[in-house]
Amino acid sequence: MPSIYGLKPAFQNLLRPLAARLARKGVTANQVTCLALALSLLLGGVLFVWPVPVLFILLPLWLPVRMALNAVDGILAREYGQKSILGCYLNELADILSDAALYLPFVRLPDFGADWVLLFIFLAAFTETAGIIGPLAGASRRYDGPLGKSDRAAVVGLLGLLVACLPLPAVFPWVFPILSLLLCLTCVNRVRHGIAEARSATPN
Repeated sequence: MPSIYGLKPAFQNLLRPLAARLARKGVTANQVTCLALALSLLLGGVLFVWPVPVLFILLPLWLPVRMALNAVDGILAREYGQKSILGCYLNELADILSDAALYLPFVRLPDFGADWVLLFIFLAAFTETAGIIGPLAGASRRYDGPLGKSDRAAVVGLLGLLVACLPLPAVFPWVFPILSLLLCLTCVNRVRHGIAEARSATPN
């Protein structure tokens, strides 16, 4: 299904000059990963402690930067010989932890429903786990949509903008139930396509 992830190659091309400069300065992929994680935890903590609606404008400002940092760490790892076992763990675990930290503040906003937000956080982690399992099953790391990491960043950024600027209490209670259903579909797609890919790669 369509996903913003399909734009990743073009996004990476825009960031290659920045990655080259960072590599020349001795910056490593793991350092970039840890920076993105630390700033995501910090922002999530600030919004959770002070759930003032206007502060949620920080989400649409931060999430594109985080996506850029995620792309840069991948470029550094692949194209500048910085792949490592630790980096593999950091890349996946930091993304899941960052997502949880950035989604959790919505629990403090009564319009959304805390239970649905927590379910969304769980399903987001579950969906990424389904993608990570791909290589274990003989397939590639799966990034299928409709609600992969990049798609979630776009949606949560939009929600942050709406919370900060346009109170919509009649709409908000339906947001996370719908997103949770889309995450379930995303998980099914990743498992289904991973199985199909692994079977097609297995000699008869």
